[in-house]
Amino acid sequence: MGMLSINTNVSALKAADAAYSVNKSMETSMQRLSSGKRINGAIDDAAGLQISQRMTAEIRGFNQAARNAADAQSMLATMEGAIAEQHNILQRLREIAVQAASDTSSAADRTALQSEAEALETEISRISDDTTWAGIQLIHNDANSFTFHVGPDGSDTITKTIIDMAHDNTSGYNIVTANVVTTRATANTYIGVIDAAISAAGTQRERLGAVMNRLDYTMANLTNMATNLSVAKGRIEDADFAAESANLARTQVLQQASMSMLAQANASKQNILALFQ
Repeated sequence: MGMLSINTNVSALKAADAAYSVNKSMETSMQRLSSGKRINGAIDDAAGLQISQRMTAEIRGFNQAARNAADAQSMLATMEGAIAEQHNILQRLREIAVQAASDTSSAADRTALQSEAEALETEISRISDDTTWAGIQLIHNDANSFTFHVGPDGSDTITKTIIDMAHDNTSGYNIVTANVVTTRATANTYIGVIDAAISAAGTQRERLGAVMNRLDYTMANLTNMATNLSVAKGRIEDADFAAESANLARTQVLQQASMSMLAQANASKQNILALFQ
């Protein structure tokens, strides 16, 4: 026969311990179901928390890098649009030069054409000076270099250098002659100068287009990597609603059973009083 004790109610202690364990499991399931996360703190999965936080940093880096790439593409498109307008002006300057190179143009005609040519050259430089993106000068300074951060790490960059696109910059259009269409001879020379300038504008636009196309692929890759990392992070961090719902239902039943058994264990010691009768 086992010992009858009042001070130590073993059955009640075991029932209370079971009730505590069940309540803790139920609270965990309720927290996971309410937050949607399996890991709500380091206590849930210390290693998993570390991994998910590293993934979060990478995902946010990829998403911001994709926005950087989109902004870079907009900036380059602004540059290309400005140079495209300069390209149009250069085409008109070539028409002027060809017209002035013919003796069907009188001295007065050539003087008028010279005035237009000077105005258009000035406009080329004005476009170069005034083309900005969010207050940043784009095609004004010689060898202007732009570095775009397009990845989560410090070395993930794309750099684009563009020359000053003023009309008299010797590294660019190099239109530095005076009285360019006042005579047939100077007009013929000017045709060659403008041809070189048209080629320079085309080269710059082609290079800008190449980088913009590259950024299209960069953004697609960044989005793809962010998506795949988000899926992997979800497998580590997200709660399994089916499993947690089942666990919650199980622990609710066990909670009721454990509380009932605790009450029975506490009441069972009252039988000892019969010994005093």
